Amino acid sequence: MEEWEKGTIAISFVDEALHSMRQRGMDTESLLLEAGIAPRWLHEPHARVAAANYGRLWYLIAHAMDDEFFGMDSHPMRVGSFNMLCRSALHSANLGKALERMLVFLRLVLDDMSATLTEQDGLARIAISDSGHPRRMFAYGTFLMIVHGIGSWLIGRRIQLLSADFRCEEPLASLDYKIRFCDQARFSQPQTSITFDAACLALPIVQNQRTLQPFLREAPGNLLVKYSNHDSLAATIRRRLRQLPLTEWSDFDSLSRQLNTPASTLRRKLSQEGQSYQAIKDNLRRDLAINYLSGSARSIEEIAISLGFADSSAFHRAFKKWTGSSPGEHRRALSEA
Repeated sequence: MEEWEKGTIAISFVDEALHSMRQRGMDTESLLLEAGIAPRWLHEPHARVAAANYGRLWYLIAHAMDDEFFGMDSHPMRVGSFNMLCRSALHSANLGKALERMLVFLRLVLDDMSATLTEQDGLARIAISDSGHPRRMFAYGTFLMIVHGIGSWLIGRRIQLLSADFRCEEPLASLDYKIRFCDQARFSQPQTSITFDAACLALPIVQNQRTLQPFLREAPGNLLVKYSNHDSLAATIRRRLRQLPLTEWSDFDSLSRQLNTPASTLRRKLSQEGQSYQAIKDNLRRDLAINYLSGSARSIEEIAISLGFADSSAFHRAFKKWTGSSPGEHRRALSEA
């Protein structure tokens, strides 16, 4: 299973994706059900959905609206545009040329948003130009996820972002955006932009027509999680824990010794990322629980034991704290969907 399929997405991202459909009076409930997402979760602010279900929803919304930019521009990005965008960039000499082609393409299909690539003092910067009031974070995030995600796929590795600025106010799910882009994400800025090492622009394209089809089958839903910030300390710790049975998860002092980092330094660095070791463990158990409930026939008791809970009642309490619903309610909602 691909890594992106094992993550989870904040319910606010689902709500944002459906925003334009609601404004137009279109049916959203049937799309949620078809994507395996219970409509009632929209009223539970802590709910999360499996990334695979969210990717399915993106696909369904795009086809229902015939717009792969989800109605966020006055000119629709017709279905098939993403495919053509990937193909136009695929035959570029390097990442820099590919990014330039993508930005030209997006300027041709969108009327209200465009972006430019510049290079100065060893930094490459992609800056979005848009006028009037700041747009929703989801609009800026979607535009940059498309460009950054395709670019990362083209060179076979994540383009590590050094900064990410957004014109809009900080959204409720800002931590999810920071995980997707970078820890240094800032909001209420004069212009929306991302920066990265300009040396990346010379990197060669490693993808081809053969690898394009598997990428397109998962896109664009996979872009949200697959090319997240895997270089962060929290992501490093999360990967380490995933490789171990829960019974072998280290305590904080043992982890600091394993990472050859003083406990105080490790705690400070995690705090700078808006994380804590306990939160990383809780979020990983939450994501595993959601995916077990969504994609397996295991009983709730079996899932509780596999996640290291002493009994199912302890699992019930923890899951309700994480998502706003009990494991049984979550599974029943999935069956209704």
